[in-house]
Amino acid sequence: MDQNQTPLLDAIVKYTEKRPAYFKIPGHRYEKGISPRWRQWTGDGIFRFDLTEAEGLDDLHCPEGVIRQAQELAAEVFRAEKTYFLVNGTTCGNEAMVLACAGEGDRIMIPRNAHKSVLMGLILSGAIPIYLMPEYDEKTGLWGSVRPETVEEGFAKYPDCKGVFLVSPTYYGVCSNLEKISEICHRNGAVLLVDEAHGGHLYFGKKGGKSGELPRGAILSGADLCAQSMHKVTGSLGQSSLLHVGSSRIDRGRLESALHLVQSTSPSYLLMTSLDAARYELALHGEEMLEKTCQMAEDARERIRQIPGMECYGKELLGEKIYDLDTTRLVISASALGLTGFELADILYEEYGVGLELSDEKNAVAIVTYANEPEDMERLIKALESISRKERKNFENPGQTKLPGLPPYVMSPRQAYFSEKKVILWKDAVGEIAGEALIPYPPGIPILNPGERVTEEIWNYMEEYRRKGLHFHGPADERLETFQIIMLGK
Repeated sequence: MDQNQTPLLDAIVKYTEKRPAYFKIPGHRYEKGISPRWRQWTGDGIFRFDLTEAEGLDDLHCPEGVIRQAQELAAEVFRAEKTYFLVNGTTCGNEAMVLACAGEGDRIMIPRNAHKSVLMGLILSGAIPIYLMPEYDEKTGLWGSVRPETVEEGFAKYPDCKGVFLVSPTYYGVCSNLEKISEICHRNGAVLLVDEAHGGHLYFGKKGGKSGELPRGAILSGADLCAQSMHKVTGSLGQSSLLHVGSSRIDRGRLESALHLVQSTSPSYLLMTSLDAARYELALHGEEMLEKTCQMAEDARERIRQIPGMECYGKELLGEKIYDLDTTRLVISASALGLTGFELADILYEEYGVGLELSDEKNAVAIVTYANEPEDMERLIKALESISRKERKNFENPGQTKLPGLPPYVMSPRQAYFSEKKVILWKDAVGEIAGEALIPYPPGIPILNPGERVTEEIWNYMEEYRRKGLHFHGPADERLETFQIIMLGK
């Protein structure tokens, strides 16, 4: 196919040039109905792309024209058998993947560090999660890869599992051995599903260049389905993602039915157009863009390592616990200065105007993309140098609170969701069955899921995190003074 085209973008430009008298949704009628307070910052042009289905613009839920062409172009670039545009983010892609491959009572292996959207997929489908524990690196405080041996053990215990759902790369850039795990899945008659929200760039490595050393994309590694947040690292707008089919093992009719269930019936043409345009840039300039990204990240990593009290992890971590690493992520630790990752990120933003993606007790993460410039990298490094001079007071490691063991499983997430619940004091929750999730965010890893029993270990863990001021998603009571539990027998 000719990648030097943008069928959806071109169709919208052609449509808006006619400037028809408009009696369709949306109500703002191009830019005319938009608040001037907003327009003064955005200009007018962008609102002309905020359309619904119209003559010549196709229909996302039954594409036959320009949307279909745009999706086919994306499939070719990512070497997928078929690609779907997502306007509800990788969240809906994760939900659709679970729905397409596992139903009521079916088992599916899921790592404990899966995004909360996977839990939503379990609630919708009624599938039963078999949780896999990623490796944990105590030195760095990083959750590592899911080992192939762990997956093998899962199939030995639950040979009827319909599939394995993995997160690769993680927020921290950690990747699992997808090629080996896909072989294990297929040998056991199961499919491999991958949340590749942070990995849309992994298909454009240049042989012989820095980018050629990056991990391979999920589809290239044998995954049957994967979802990518194109907006995270590859240039589309927020909430726009892609869902790729990698093999004929996927029932496409069931997958498309799942997408109808979880996607908006008023898909944003602004988001879809941004996907079309981002694909165009990647197809024509992806290798060059990624090579620039990798070089900037590697140069910054080496310079950060020279700063007293600072660490920035790289390929030296690879081994049994971390199979591979996306080195466009700068995982920075200032624990030698006595700073937590939270404190480091706060200082960088409040005092130096440098915003990072996430932080935890030990690390802070900077995501480098092709859109960064050398000036951005210089600003980050100068800020870290300044912090090193100011904060170098003690060398006590603030430590890392390790996650507690998996709680006892009592009922499926779907059963838990529809069970009658009551609210009790959090101090009395030990031994009860959770009626809501507890998820520190970012990076969105559940400590406790609905249908699991609250253990004393989990309770103590939560208390320690509350004292440290960590924010949680999931509980209705944001202060966690009360907690929902399930009323058995009701």
